[in-house]
Amino acid sequence: MAQTSFEEIVETFEFLDDWEDRYRYVIELGKAMPKIDTALKVESSKVEGCASQVWIHCFIEGKGENSIFSFDGESDALIVSGLISILRSLYNGLRLIDVNQVNVMAELERLNLKENLSAQRSNGLRAMIQRINSTALNAFI
Repeated sequence: MAQTSFEEIVETFEFLDDWEDRYRYVIELGKAMPKIDTALKVESSKVEGCASQVWIHCFIEGKGENSIFSFDGESDALIVSGLISILRSLYNGLRLIDVNQVNVMAELERLNLKENLSAQRSNGLRAMIQRINSTALNAFI
């Protein structure tokens, strides 16, 4: 179910030989991401459970089952901004009804992130995923 943009990240990860190069690539993904508007950096968009500061702003275009889910995000840590970029490649543009169907942990496993992120970064990544999934789920309520 992975999006084309995520498949491109997977291909790049397979091409890079070691984790230092992969970390640099994740950081570059973060640097390339547009900053979110300062007005969106509020308590309600802040993700709790992250070692660094993280803001995620989700938005839904359209109504009903075929509405489209997207989010923007930012962190004060470049590696985390890169992780946000990877999550955006998985989720942005999906139908709202499909967001919670993504087996995000299986998709991220293709990048071997679990074995190569610190416990704090892994916890923060899970917190971001939880925020995304709960926002999509609550949009139906």
